[in-house]
Amino acid sequence: MSTADTKSSPPGSSPVMTLVVVLLGVLVVPMSISGAAVALPDIGKDLDTSGAPLMWVVNVYNLLFAAVTLVAGSLSDLFGRRRVFVIGGGLFALGSLVSALAPHILLLDLSRAVAGVGAAGVLASSGAILATTFDGAARTRAFAAMGTVVGIGIAFGPTLSGWLVGSLGWRASFLFYVVVLVFVLLGSVRIAESRAGERPRVDVPGVVTFVLGLALVMVGLVQGPESGWGNPLIVVALLLGVALLVAFALVERRSDHPVLDLTLIRNRRYTAWCVSTLITSIGFVGTLTFLPTYFQGASDASATSAGVTMLLMTVPVLIAPQVGGWLLTRGFPPRVLMTLALLLIAAGSAWLTVLKPGIGAGTLFGPLVVIGIGMGISFGITDGQAMSQVEPERAGMAAGFLNTIRGGAEALVLAIFGSLLVSLIQSRVGSAHLAKEISSGNLPDGPEHAVLADHFTSAWHIALWWVAGVCALGAVLVFAMLAGSSAPRAEGSAPQPEQSPEAENQHV
Repeated sequence: MSTADTKSSPPGSSPVMTLVVVLLGVLVVPMSISGAAVALPDIGKDLDTSGAPLMWVVNVYNLLFAAVTLVAGSLSDLFGRRRVFVIGGGLFALGSLVSALAPHILLLDLSRAVAGVGAAGVLASSGAILATTFDGAARTRAFAAMGTVVGIGIAFGPTLSGWLVGSLGWRASFLFYVVVLVFVLLGSVRIAESRAGERPRVDVPGVVTFVLGLALVMVGLVQGPESGWGNPLIVVALLLGVALLVAFALVERRSDHPVLDLTLIRNRRYTAWCVSTLITSIGFVGTLTFLPTYFQGASDASATSAGVTMLLMTVPVLIAPQVGGWLLTRGFPPRVLMTLALLLIAAGSAWLTVLKPGIGAGTLFGPLVVIGIGMGISFGITDGQAMSQVEPERAGMAAGFLNTIRGGAEALVLAIFGSLLVSLIQSRVGSAHLAKEISSGNLPDGPEHAVLADHFTSAWHIALWWVAGVCALGAVLVFAMLAGSSAPRAEGSAPQPEQSPEAENQHV
């Protein structure tokens, strides 16, 4: 049987229509992360919760997103990219609807888990749909547009959520995602279906060991700072998770139909782009998620005001992806462009240590814009460059693994960044409970407010220096990994050019 992709196009389908529907679905994935973060203080007050149960509103979405994305990408190759896109969109809409109606934090966390599974299906299949719909320079522009839409979601997630929370309450922010996803599901009937020509049976052992292993490891790492690293449940979760991931690697090496073909990872250039997205996540997701809480807690800003301030960092993400794509199509080396993006994020994070209670937008303008430009360049080029390294029949798998790295990094960064802030604040105030309240933006009124805000600020400064250092080292690593040629492909598969502008077969 041929391994070439098979396609079926419904009446009225076109590359432009496909791009519009896919980008609308992609829009709400990052928006649901950044928007939920702004709503956390109001959710905590309304549902009378704080600490880990409250942070799981964001963490569980990222955790399930990371654990399921690889599987969703591989299944889309087997059963159809449009089919997985539709199923993912349906689950995302259902989870968001239940989130809006949840009367208790436990139900809210569970519904966010369902939304995370759906988001994994949407994003993994989106990259595969674009990779199999467009070629050459058109693919570069399509993925740059995807990066721009991710930027829109990140940019307007905090602002829109802040406005909805301030005007209609936090539940309205989740209902917004439901409305968008309804339009996505209606438009998906115009997307052409595609799948790999060869359809072996599903790698059930690989799916089970990967999802459970990654989920257990991430639960242990996220919950460890809250429950204590010596807690038997945390120890068991980490050990069992690592054992399952080792078993997954062994299963995949012996499987003739792996959910993750390990030869994909041996392609150094593809792996380098996966590392790039990991470092980018470290550089921006903690700041994106927790900085609005700092504004609300240390500076007594409203949710709306905090969301508007974040536009300084997120608006550049709307422009930079297109600039990055434009530079690539004109021969600018992707290796240099990605290294520059990471160095910008590092520099902006170090510059952001000017942070202090009551700080104005003028002082924040420089560091936040620099971080935003670095983020935007990375978003605009990473997916397209990574997907150009793999064969079309493995597009879903490659997109799934890339977004697994991205989602896993974001979930772990949120857990580590939040735990680091709590630990640093606790070392200054001497109370774990008070430290959690401060990190959640709930600083008590009165004379001690200013002192606690200073402790909050000091913790942020230390965390930002760590982020800056990791991104600077990551830039050096990525620059080295992208040197030379990529690893050999599987026999019989021809490499695709790195987005040559002359190879334009489709037009966006």
